[in-house]
Amino acid sequence: MIIMINGAFGSGKTTAAEALNKKIPNSMVFDPEEIGYMLRKVIPDEVKYKEEQTDNFQDLELWRTLVVACAKELKRKYYRTLIIPMTLYKLENYEYIRNGLGEIDSDIYHFCLTASKDTIHGRLNERGETPGEWVYRQTERCITAFEDARFEIKLDTDQMKREEVVKTILDHIKGGHLT
Repeated sequence: MIIMINGAFGSGKTTAAEALNKKIPNSMVFDPEEIGYMLRKVIPDEVKYKEEQTDNFQDLELWRTLVVACAKELKRKYYRTLIIPMTLYKLENYEYIRNGLGEIDSDIYHFCLTASKDTIHGRLNERGETPGEWVYRQTERCITAFEDARFEIKLDTDQMKREEVVKTILDHIKGGHLT
């Protein structure tokens, strides 16, 4: 099984993923941001294509390719449920990764955690981010993008505690996978 947890920065993806990992036997968290950080270090700006020379590693075509390839290898090698927290608001990246993950495992779920701008910014403040930083500047873009129906199961986390988010995700997952 693969569980994608999408949402704006500060929507609770990583917190939910870590809590789910504790509740789902034989699971592991795979955070694609780590691939992005690695690519930032490996690929000098002068090597990047013009459209890749941005402040977002998700603009690197290699990022989405490696996310799917790494997920495939993790599933092949360790046979575990993958819990994948990531902010995928660009439809091209979302569709590529969603389709690629679906080819790896047909038992796939996508949850999009949503929240108001105030809630998101409050959570970013709580984790030590400074207003005006990159993650803050993505908030409006994410909120608008996640209105699209393709972002499947949406959970409004404004008034939800972590335990409620996790329970809702677990309730949506069908079958006896968790026994």
